[in-house]
Amino acid sequence: MRIIGGLYKSRLIEMPKGTDIRPTQDKVRQAVFNILRDVNGMRALDLYAGSGAYGIEAISRGAGHATFVENNARCVQTISSNLQLLKVDSLKYDIIRLKAEEAVSRLGSEAKLFDLVFVDPPYYEGLAKKCLITLDACDILAQSALVVIEHYKRDDLPAELTKLKLLTERRYSDTKISIFRAG
Repeated sequence: MRIIGGLYKSRLIEMPKGTDIRPTQDKVRQAVFNILRDVNGMRALDLYAGSGAYGIEAISRGAGHATFVENNARCVQTISSNLQLLKVDSLKYDIIRLKAEEAVSRLGSEAKLFDLVFVDPPYYEGLAKKCLITLDACDILAQSALVVIEHYKRDDLPAELTKLKLLTERRYSDTKISIFRAG
C-alpha cells in the first residue's frame, strides 16, 4: 500500500501480517482526500486504524496531529513501524490500543477535540452505525468537524443525528464512503 499525496507521496507502508484486515484501496483513499481537499493543521482521529493509512495520509497532507486507535496488537505494531519508517515526528501522533468506542469515551473525558475523524471498521458487523452514534453522543468533535466512514455498500447509516448530518455519500464497488459534518 502506498501514500497517495503530500510529504510522503508514493512511499510504501506495510500491512499488518497475520490479520484479516481489509485495506482501503488507494483509489478510495484518494477519492476521500479529493473530497476533503485541505486538511492542513487539522487534528485527525483514525478509528479502526489497521495499518494507519488514513491517519498517515492526513499527516502527509499537512494535518497537525493524528491519533490512531486500534485494538489489535499486530496492527498497533504495524502503525508504529510505518510511522518510524516514514520518520514521522513523534509529536505529530499518538497511538491508542483500545476498542474504538472505549477510546472515543476516553478521549471525550480528556476533552480532546478532533477536526477530522476516519472510521473504517470491519464490514458486516454493524460497527459503522454503532461508531457513528457513539461519535455523535461524545464531545470530541470540533465545530464543523468532518467524519468519514468507510462501510459496506448495503449498510444503512442515519442521515441525521443530534450533532452530525450527512454531507455526501460515494460508492466504490462494494465500499461506500459517507461523510458527515458536525454542527
